[in-house]
Amino acid sequence: MKNLKFSLAKVSLVIMTSLSIIGCQNMDRPGVGDYPIDENPPGGPLKFYVPFDGETDNPLMNAVDQIKAKFPSENPLTQIEGISGKAVQGGEPKKFIAYPKPNDFTTTTDSFTISLWTKHGAPTQTEFVFSLTSNNWAKASMFMLVEGSVSTPIIKLFVDEEPGDKWFEWVGANSVPGIFDDQWHHIVFKYDSTTSGMTIYKDGIAFSTQVWANHGAIQFNDSNITGLRIGGSGNPNEGWMNSWTGAIDQFRMYNIALSDAEIQELYTTNK
Repeated sequence: MKNLKFSLAKVSLVIMTSLSIIGCQNMDRPGVGDYPIDENPPGGPLKFYVPFDGETDNPLMNAVDQIKAKFPSENPLTQIEGISGKAVQGGEPKKFIAYPKPNDFTTTTDSFTISLWTKHGAPTQTEFVFSLTSNNWAKASMFMLVEGSVSTPIIKLFVDEEPGDKWFEWVGANSVPGIFDDQWHHIVFKYDSTTSGMTIYKDGIAFSTQVWANHGAIQFNDSNITGLRIGGSGNPNEGWMNSWTGAIDQFRMYNIALSDAEIQELYTTNK
């Protein structure tokens, strides 16, 4: 995306400066080694990014947040070939990758974009793809879950903030077709505070928009938010909150509503 790109020289300078400043705070494990850095200026809109491309025997190093060089506290998922480089494969009950808060995403967000690649056959149960964990009934201030079958897939995104909560559901006649064909698909959720609309994209194309009537800016209660889980729910001890059994790659969280062109570029470049 042109508005996020800058020269390799500047990237190197930013990386060296950022690591020297935040290293003691965010790198609580030695030596992250070499891994690709997503292009994003300091304080830019990309707040959390994990490509899962690490090539070490340490699973924590293979799932580092590239924005602030933060390691997950646990990563029991298997590394596999992804849409670009490596990815992770879910499948074990109550297993997921656990991170601290996704940097300043929840304190800077009016609009947002969540981008990820997924690969799945069809779930036999309700499965959670990611969860922004917090202290509420679901133990999550935002989560994505999937249900259904190959012919009738179901995607739901739940958002709980101040003042209120909202279920965005793509079910029945509004289902997103073809997402459970065991092939990689690019899924994007974009909330635009200027329209109060939540749009779901599949493979670079806007599928449909649901409106949170007159809601406007997102207002997460950051004091209640405790972390981020990729591949699991906020409360895995609840019998229906099952972990994701598919694959995930290139997980991103932005605090802006990306343009259609920017989302299309994420899809076409497989990044």
